[in-house]
Amino acid sequence: MVRYVGLFLVVFLFGCSNYGQLTYITKLPKKLDENSGIVSLEPGKIWVIEDNGNEDKIYEVSFEGKTLRSLKVKNAKNKDWEDLTKDDKGNLYIGDFGNNNNDRNDLVIYKIPNPLSMRGDSIVAEKIKFNYPEQKAFPPKAAKRQFDAEALFYYDKALYIITKDRSDPFLGKALVYKVPAIKGTYDAQLIGTFNTCQENPITCEVTAAAISPDGKKIVLLGYGVLWVITDFTIDTFAKGTQEFIDLGVSTQLESVCFINNNTILLSDEQRHKTGRNLYSLSLSN
Repeated sequence: MVRYVGLFLVVFLFGCSNYGQLTYITKLPKKLDENSGIVSLEPGKIWVIEDNGNEDKIYEVSFEGKTLRSLKVKNAKNKDWEDLTKDDKGNLYIGDFGNNNNDRNDLVIYKIPNPLSMRGDSIVAEKIKFNYPEQKAFPPKAAKRQFDAEALFYYDKALYIITKDRSDPFLGKALVYKVPAIKGTYDAQLIGTFNTCQENPITCEVTAAAISPDGKKIVLLGYGVLWVITDFTIDTFAKGTQEFIDLGVSTQLESVCFINNNTILLSDEQRHKTGRNLYSLSLSN
């Protein structure tokens, strides 16, 4: 069942910023203009990664927008880091699976220890290598380009990857894959298909994902939209109850995480004079 929330748009005149339904927290450091994943390990702070071509580092940032710490991730290379998630012990997982052209055969998720327990300026990653068994060509024909990904979350010893649809004609479908959250090489298991929308490829593509601490809500993010999924079993969550929310903004939202069961943090990349912001949003119970 899909429930559509009425659209809410606040227009600010005279050059004022429009954050729609989002609550502005801070401007992220200039270095993080291509932030692509966030997690929160303690109140008032986040850890951040950047995407394609940026440094092999994770950054700790305060809610005041100050960089508190950076750690070089050893045994890893930022080919296209696209999302960040954590497990119940605070270990982090970096999804290096950005695949705009659908031509990569070196997809990997880097697992690193809880950075709060680390001293020094570096941290060593383990590699969770995987492939999509359904992909037969690199790249496939335009109509079958569904193997880019920007969304990842952890649940019960497994990692869930939601792909970004780049097919032409656009299908409005995201594939849901599962891999073990342990070092190794795997064929990712296709467990479902999530139907987003077909009206606009820009807003109907999934750019990040997160699951609530109690495991009862999953959010999928797009550019200015959010899907909230409830009443699901984990391996078939794409069939759960869906709430579609227009956030009332049109920035390049790339990151989302939960800080409690009903509050999420979001961030966007900088494009021209917009973005590079950290926001919060309260979800209905």
